[in-house]
Amino acid sequence: MPHSAVYAILQPVVALLMWSLVMWLWMLLTRVPAMMAMKIALDPALPPRDLTLSLPARVRWKADNYNHLMEAPTLFYAAALVIAVTDPANSLAIASAWAYVALRVAHSLVQALINHIPSRLFLFVLSTIALASLVWCGAHAVFGG
Repeated sequence: MPHSAVYAILQPVVALLMWSLVMWLWMLLTRVPAMMAMKIALDPALPPRDLTLSLPARVRWKADNYNHLMEAPTLFYAAALVIAVTDPANSLAIASAWAYVALRVAHSLVQALINHIPSRLFLFVLSTIALASLVWCGAHAVFGG
C-alpha cells in the first residue's frame, strides 16, 4: 500500500487538529484581554465557568466552540484512523473526512462570529452526516459486507 493513500485520509485529520489550535489561539487572544479589561480576579476557588460568566457573549463564543472541537470530532479522529489502517484509499471516506473538516470550520466561524443558532445546527447536522459516512466506511472496512 503506498504511503500516499494513508496520507490522503490523514490530511483532513491534521487539518482539523490545526484548526482546533487556531480556535484555541483565537480564544486566548480574545479571552485574556477581556478578562484583563474587566479586572477579573483569577480565584482558584471558583470553577472556571464562574470566572468567565461575566465576559461578553462574543468572547465566550470562541471558548464554547473550542470546547465543541474537543467533543464530536473525537469520533472523527477515531473513524479516520480506522480508515487509515484498513482502507486508506477509500475515496468516499476521504471525501467524507474533508467534508467533515470543512463543515466544522464553517460551524466554528458561524459560532465564533455571529452565533446564529439555526445556522450552527444546520452545519452540525451536515457535519454529522459526513461523520456518519466516514464511520460507515470504517465499519464496512472492518466488518465487511
